[in-house]
Amino acid sequence: MGPPVVVTALIAALALVAGVSANDPDMLQDVCVADLNSTVRVNGFPCKSQINANDFFSDLLVKPGSTNNSQGSLVTAANVLRFPGLNTLGVSISRIDYAPGGQNPPHTHPRATEIVFVLYGELDVGFITTANVLVAKTIKPGEVFVFPRGLVHFQKNNGDVPAAVVAAFNSQLPGTQTIATSLFAASPPVPDNVLSKAFQVGTKEVQKIKSRLAPPKK
Repeated sequence: MGPPVVVTALIAALALVAGVSANDPDMLQDVCVADLNSTVRVNGFPCKSQINANDFFSDLLVKPGSTNNSQGSLVTAANVLRFPGLNTLGVSISRIDYAPGGQNPPHTHPRATEIVFVLYGELDVGFITTANVLVAKTIKPGEVFVFPRGLVHFQKNNGDVPAAVVAAFNSQLPGTQTIATSLFAASPPVPDNVLSKAFQVGTKEVQKIKSRLAPPKK
């Protein structure tokens, strides 16, 4: 899929998210490109003194990401940490690529609503409400689906060809908590007896899951 299609999808996704009220604080000036080298730490980032057009440009999402991993997917994020011109603007964007059978596992974004635009392939997507109701649907190229802020959600490619989406967020830094990783690969670790009781399984099962999700040793 060529870059023009990706660019079109980016514009469409940003236009869709623009209609959602920003979760981030309102900005107080025209622009505030993030100074990622500053030692000052605030709720956001201080502004660079000198800006240029490249601060407001990114080609991060042009190429498909490698899906050669245990989940068969890769999220390429263009948030304020990698795209400083987004600072104070209340938006960010990602590209998610999926191998056949790949998934973006259950996770949440504590600071943003997410909307996805399908570039190609088909995905089974869904979120779970706080009443434990699953809201799910299969989405196809050109279609969109929205995941409300803070709710657990997922995407799964059940097809035999690759798939990809562009995801837009109403936050410059949405944050992501993958449920399994947060619980079983936290540092320091969540006690085994807590997880054993929560999931109603034995300690050996908890330890087995922890060993599989542990980050690789350097």
